[in-house]
Amino acid sequence: MGVPLIQQLRVGSYLMKQRLRGQKRYPLVLMLEPLFRCNLSCTGCGKIDYPDSILNKRLSAEECVAAAEECGAPIVSIAGGEPLLHRQIVPIVEGLIQRKRFVYLCTNAMLLQKRLDDFTPSPYLTFSIHLDGDREHHDAAVCQDGVFDKATAAIKEARRRGFRVTCNTTLFEGVEVERVASFVSYATDELGVEGVTIAPGFAYERAATQQVFLNRQRTKQLFRDLFAKGKGKNWRWNQSGLYLDFLAGNQTYDCTPWGNPTRNVFGWQRPCYLLNEGTVGTFRELMDETDWDSYGTGRYEKCANCMMHCGYEATAVADTVAHPLKALKLALSGIKTEGPMAPEVSFENQRPAQWVFDELVTQQMSRADAAKAAQEAAKATGGKTCTGASASSASHVNRKAAAKAAESQDADAA
Repeated sequence: MGVPLIQQLRVGSYLMKQRLRGQKRYPLVLMLEPLFRCNLSCTGCGKIDYPDSILNKRLSAEECVAAAEECGAPIVSIAGGEPLLHRQIVPIVEGLIQRKRFVYLCTNAMLLQKRLDDFTPSPYLTFSIHLDGDREHHDAAVCQDGVFDKATAAIKEARRRGFRVTCNTTLFEGVEVERVASFVSYATDELGVEGVTIAPGFAYERAATQQVFLNRQRTKQLFRDLFAKGKGKNWRWNQSGLYLDFLAGNQTYDCTPWGNPTRNVFGWQRPCYLLNEGTVGTFRELMDETDWDSYGTGRYEKCANCMMHCGYEATAVADTVAHPLKALKLALSGIKTEGPMAPEVSFENQRPAQWVFDELVTQQMSRADAAKAAQEAAKATGGKTCTGASASSASHVNRKAAAKAAESQDADAA
């Protein structure tokens, strides 16, 4: 594993404290989305299909730091959207590091090279670069040529300057396991990333294309085939061994949605980073008032094929702490890639999906319109206001033009 010792010790200490306190539910990673706007328009993304009134919203640096303190998780993953478009991304990162949070800044790296001077290498800061495979595969996944070359150039420069760098790889239906294996070798051996974070894509209900997502059986076999090809290679993963073992079908785990709580421009999102079925105003409300038993694989139709790390990594980490000898045995023997798989969870009592997204967006648009009206009124009376980037449309085609407008306005003003 490539995770530095200081992070292992801090996170391990945090987990042991929760265990000794008898805490049943506690956060491991805060998923922080300070904006949804992006400078790419990927077909498998369910985060950017919002109206401009929402895409133009931002969390302030103060709100981001407050969310981290309110939550208390030792790790903060800054996602989006594209975080480097945010004008206050530097004070956000600096504020979190000052509070000894391990920050993973998730970026497509399109802007990273020209923003590197704004950051200082630190064991508390990691650039998590989105790379879904080799040049041909990644550029097709993000619907734009040249992105792979920009991202890999940024990785090499960031590593040269002493930054921690990982890559975040999402696998979709139709991927060739040989190409994935070659890419992982390239990322760890040639790019020199600290580790690869890998997971199957989640079927966002608003994603432009639904046919690209894997089902559970296909996911398990794909990862078995991948890990079989990795035997004897120096692959480094930015994940727990038991989570990878789960992907290969060797563990039966329930989802732990509260392990990676999400704070975004809407508030605290329930139940998790992947599903938006309402928000609340505080972290405490999220933890105490969410009907957690209504969500997860085997409980809710939308969760049926999910094996994402934001749902199951916390489960695997808790299992590691509870059963260290089990984790040690796996580390010594490696992931099983043949033979029977672990039993699947039961789907007998799974409740049907509830399609609430459009209603939630309508509610948020109403709030955004009210806030805009208040800003305009304040401006008219001499008050201060803050405006975001503008764009022409939220459609898949016009989002690209909107993203370029956002990039030029947001990033240049940073």
